[in-house]
Amino acid sequence: MRKVIASVYVTLDGVMESPAWTAPFFNDEAAAFARAQLFAADALLLGRVTYQGFASAWPSMTDDDGFADRMNAMPKYVATTTLNAPEWNATFLTGDVPAAVTELKQQDGGDLLVYGSGDLVNTLLKHELIDELRLWTHPVIEGAGKRLFTETSPKATLQPIGTTAFSTGAQVHAFAPAAR
Repeated sequence: MRKVIASVYVTLDGVMESPAWTAPFFNDEAAAFARAQLFAADALLLGRVTYQGFASAWPSMTDDDGFADRMNAMPKYVATTTLNAPEWNATFLTGDVPAAVTELKQQDGGDLLVYGSGDLVNTLLKHELIDELRLWTHPVIEGAGKRLFTETSPKATLQPIGTTAFSTGAQVHAFAPAAR
């Protein structure tokens, strides 16, 4: 059975939008963590906004370590109600997204990796479909912007399962659903 791993960049005040603020905190340590995370997955699970942003940038990227090749080659499952022309190895999940993700989880294979995609993360949390939530916390306060968790986010109890700290001050806090 596959796992859904949600990996989200956030500021100390919970902003996730337009994460240009991550750049000063990304170094070789963070790159190694990101690479291991990507290579443990065999598909991406994305919300529409994240997919559109990635699809406009990643296809033209190249690198020496295979990260861009991996991003570009792997299948993408995209939760959307408005798009109808999949590109960049995408399959659109247009109906019951929780049911579609449940089916994907039941297949053999590696992790399904969610990048960003705040609305999708909240939907998956509501339906208890996230196996691990990785919050890449950056020592920045934005004040304004879309937050990962809002007053409409589902209630959830999570247990910490690990923290990875980078020398830049960024940290990845990993959580799993608490035992029920």
